[in-house]
Amino acid sequence: MINKQYKLTSPYVIEAFHNSINSNTSNVIVRPEKLSICKADIRYYCGMRDTKVLKQRLPLALIHEAAGIVLHDPQKNYQPGDTVILLPNIPGKDDNYDENYRLDSQFRSSKADGFMQEMISVPSSQVIPYKNIKGSSAAIVEFVSVGIHAVTSYLKRKKRTPQKVAVWGDGALGYVISCLLKYFMPDVHLTVLGVNKTKLELFQFANNRLTVDELEITGCFDDVFECVGGQASGNAINQMIDTIMPEGIITLLGVSEESVPVNTRMLLEKGLTLLGRSRSTREDFEKTIEIMEANQKFASRIGMLISEEIDINDINDIHKAFQLSKIVDYKLVLNWKI
Repeated sequence: MINKQYKLTSPYVIEAFHNSINSNTSNVIVRPEKLSICKADIRYYCGMRDTKVLKQRLPLALIHEAAGIVLHDPQKNYQPGDTVILLPNIPGKDDNYDENYRLDSQFRSSKADGFMQEMISVPSSQVIPYKNIKGSSAAIVEFVSVGIHAVTSYLKRKKRTPQKVAVWGDGALGYVISCLLKYFMPDVHLTVLGVNKTKLELFQFANNRLTVDELEITGCFDDVFECVGGQASGNAINQMIDTIMPEGIITLLGVSEESVPVNTRMLLEKGLTLLGRSRSTREDFEKTIEIMEANQKFASRIGMLISEEIDINDINDIHKAFQLSKIVDYKLVLNWKI
C-alpha cells in the first residue's frame, strides 16, 4: 500500500512524501483521525530547536498525540473500525530502565516520524483500544498519560502524606497535573500558581489560585510540581526551593532549551529531591484510558483542555493549525481528513 506522509523539511515548510506500507507483516495498520499539537511540535515547526538537531532530524513527520481507527490487523486482535490510541514511544532494548527513559528508545515526532500520515503500520504493542472516551478527548490521552507518569512516580517516592502541594504553571500541563493530584489525593490542599489570572480561573477545583508575585516566600508546601518550562522555569524552581518544606520533592516537567540557574545552596540545606519526569509508558496510557472511561467527572475536567478544533484537508490547513496552536490557551485538536 502507498502511504502519504506530511513532513517538516525546514522551519515553516511542510511537504508530502510517499512510502510503502507492507500489509503482509504482523503489524496493525491504523488511520490517524484525531491529532493534537504539542509545544515540542511547535518548537520544531518554528525552528526553535538547535540547528544541529534540525539538520539531523528533518525531514520529519510531526505530532505524537493521536487516536485513530484500525484498518487492518492480520492477527485479528482488532477489527476494522476499532478505535485505538497510538503510542509514540518505540521502546529500546535496555529493560534496566523504563521504556520512556532508555537511551536506545525512539519517540515519534522527535527521532522517528510522527502521526501526520495517511496511515501508519505499528506493532500491536503500540496501540491501545478505547471505547468510552467522548469527543476529541482521545486526541489528548498521550498528554494526560505524561501527567499520570509524573504523579504516580511522585506518589511512589513521597515519604509522608502531604498536606499542602503546589503546582507552578497555569498552562495545559499545569492543569493536567492539578487534575490528577486532586484525583489521587482528593483531601490535599492544592495551590496553583501562574501569571495569567484568566487562565487560573479554569482551576476552580484548586483550594487556592495565585499569581506568582502574590506568593509570600515562606516554607509552606510539602511538595511542589514545576510545569512552567522555558527560561521562566529557573525563577519558578528557585521560588519553589524558597517555599517548600525540608526534605520535600520538586517534580520537574517543564522543558527548557537552555540551562537555567538553580539555587543549589538552599536545595542542599533543605535536603530536597529533584524528580525529573518526561513522556510515559504503555502502563501510563492504560491507566489514563481506565480513568477517563470510568470517571466522568475527571473526563469532563480533561475535556476543558480542548480550546479549539480544526479540520485538516490539505497542507494549507496544517499551516493554519500550527499558527493557531501558538495562540490558543490550551490544546488544539486536528480532525485529520487528508
